Amino acid sequence: MLEVIEKLLILRERDRIILETEAELRGLATERAAADTRSHSAEQAHEAAKHKANEIETARKQLELEVTSNEESIAKFAHQQLETKDNKEYQAFAREIEHCRKKISDLEDQELELMVQADEQAEVVATAQKDLDAANADKAAAHAAIDEREKNLQSLLDDTNTQRDEISEQVDDSTLDRYERLLTNKGPSAVSGIDHAVCGHCHMKLPPQVIVDCKHGEKVNFCPHCGVIIYYTSKMVLEAAVDEYD
Repeated sequence: MLEVIEKLLILRERDRIILETEAELRGLATERAAADTRSHSAEQAHEAAKHKANEIETARKQLELEVTSNEESIAKFAHQQLETKDNKEYQAFAREIEHCRKKISDLEDQELELMVQADEQAEVVATAQKDLDAANADKAAAHAAIDEREKNLQSLLDDTNTQRDEISEQVDDSTLDRYERLLTNKGPSAVSGIDHAVCGHCHMKLPPQVIVDCKHGEKVNFCPHCGVIIYYTSKMVLEAAVDEYD
């Protein structure tokens, strides 16, 4: 095999690793986002549970204030009732006091209901907190694993780039330039083998003379159809008719 082809095949393998590693590194952002999803959902559920608990507590305190206000009203009406000598006024104050007492009773019933709701909501908050703690632990573990993978991938990428630079220096500028332009458009199949007399990239049948030229290995050959660099090894099966051109 032509020495430059051997170099290009090594270069192709390095570039394949680089492309795959870069793609995997880019994919880590998606993995991190996925790891954050459960934690974010659990945090929202926890915040919603706490908000509901706060609403219940605010409503209960409001009832307490209303009870206190009515108790103050009772005290005021009772004092006025003691001072009046008018029977109608006395009875009016009595009705006001009874109205306040009835209101207090209703408010206390509502307050008891809210206390029951508060206890139930406290359990909801506690469960949401446990879910959040578990989700955050999973998130931390996932991020740690992703960070480790990122470190290893970056190390692989750095090493492979160094190796690529070393091998690319061994390829002449013209061939290297052609290869790199092909790599941009064709990917790692910029250098493709011949199998059954077809190009390994475009799978188009190759002219016999092109196959013979590749088999002789005296120069770099290109597919006349797609333009990739093509090569031949003895492990590849070619049509018998090609031997006539050898």
